[in-house]
Amino acid sequence: MPPQADKQRKRPKQDRAKETRTRILTVSAHLFGTRGVGNTSTNRIATEAGMSIGTLYRYFTDRDEIVKELTDSLFLQVEERYSRLLGGAVDKTPRDSVAEVIRIAVEILVANGPLVRALVADLQFYGSGIPEFEPRLRMIIKLYLIQMLGPTRVADIDTMAFIVLNAGFATALRSVEMDTEGLDRDKVIDQTADMIGAWIDSVAEAEKSR
Repeated sequence: MPPQADKQRKRPKQDRAKETRTRILTVSAHLFGTRGVGNTSTNRIATEAGMSIGTLYRYFTDRDEIVKELTDSLFLQVEERYSRLLGGAVDKTPRDSVAEVIRIAVEILVANGPLVRALVADLQFYGSGIPEFEPRLRMIIKLYLIQMLGPTRVADIDTMAFIVLNAGFATALRSVEMDTEGLDRDKVIDQTADMIGAWIDSVAEAEKSR
């Protein structure tokens, strides 16, 4: 059989496998968000997804692997959006740049609010994904700050990137619960950006005065 024909025969099977994997993740995200991670077994996920537990285990070895896949997906979305920022920092003030960093994370986490709440409640968000993605996200923010500030002898860009990223993520994580706590999400984002932006401006001014 010609190689091209063999490839065409295999493609539907690959597509079905991708669809099955996606269905498991979609059902898991829904169940985690409504029941909590600890109260959701792989048997329950398989039942809700309309498949046998054996089929589920062909794609994921256990619940923790599903949790990691879902958490990594959130970080990948943030990473992809942060990467788009590069090149545009020179056209924005530090305050507006910080606000954009925060709003990107807020938008993604709030859109996945029930899942994020479940992951945070079971401490899964902190243990899965962050060790791998934090340095990568911090590097993007570092490049963003370098574009914004230009060559600098005063600023500790590594520390600044760490603060911007972690302050932004802390605000983003808390934003998932702000509506229920009666807080104005936009106001919190703006005030956080005001404070960090003022700090970056002061560093930039110190650089100019040297």
